[in-house]
Amino acid sequence: MSLFVTKIVDEWGTSYSLTGAGYSVLVALIVALLLIACYLTGGKHKISTKQLVFSAAAMALGMITSFLKLFEAPMGGSVTLFSMLFICCIGYWYGLRVGIITSVAYGLLQLISDPYIISLPQMVTDYLLAFGALGLSGLFCNQKNGLIKGYLAGVLGRYFFAFLSGLIFFAAYAEGSGMSAPVYSLAYNGSYLGCEAVLTLVVLAIPAVSKSFAQVKRMAVE
Repeated sequence: MSLFVTKIVDEWGTSYSLTGAGYSVLVALIVALLLIACYLTGGKHKISTKQLVFSAAAMALGMITSFLKLFEAPMGGSVTLFSMLFICCIGYWYGLRVGIITSVAYGLLQLISDPYIISLPQMVTDYLLAFGALGLSGLFCNQKNGLIKGYLAGVLGRYFFAFLSGLIFFAAYAEGSGMSAPVYSLAYNGSYLGCEAVLTLVVLAIPAVSKSFAQVKRMAVE
């Protein structure tokens, strides 16, 4: 493991930072995932250049807005400027398989940009599974009000894995809060994810915004 990560011990415990080789592996994984997405959508539903461009643009917007934080929780997690919405759009446009694969790739990008690693299982849960769950928006890609339903599915999926991570890997933070570890994890992760979700749904309820996203989908799928 020392080839890919560097061990850090401080007053908060033991964590790991990525080395140059670690970053290289993550970049290779992102490329591999995107190639897999192309392969899985081959045949009659082969992914087009337009689909790649729109997906890449949504991921780029998701990354940019993830740095625009309206609120940052003290031990990780933040309310961003609608970053989850842009990632959920990919599944909403192109379905479950492409949505999940590109969301996992987005999780790897988040790991590259802002890593916090205490163990391999925690890294997988917090980055690959939690962010990858945003691709569940693809379950509603062809349904009425699919963007809202898909967004809620993606956020709830991320919330589940964030709760699981808090319960398993960060239960010690519940000490002194007066709450049990499960309740603390539900409350802590729900505070920032719920706040961003509510703000996003309020914005999506604006008719002009809703029409704009519907127009973007037509451009993305035609």
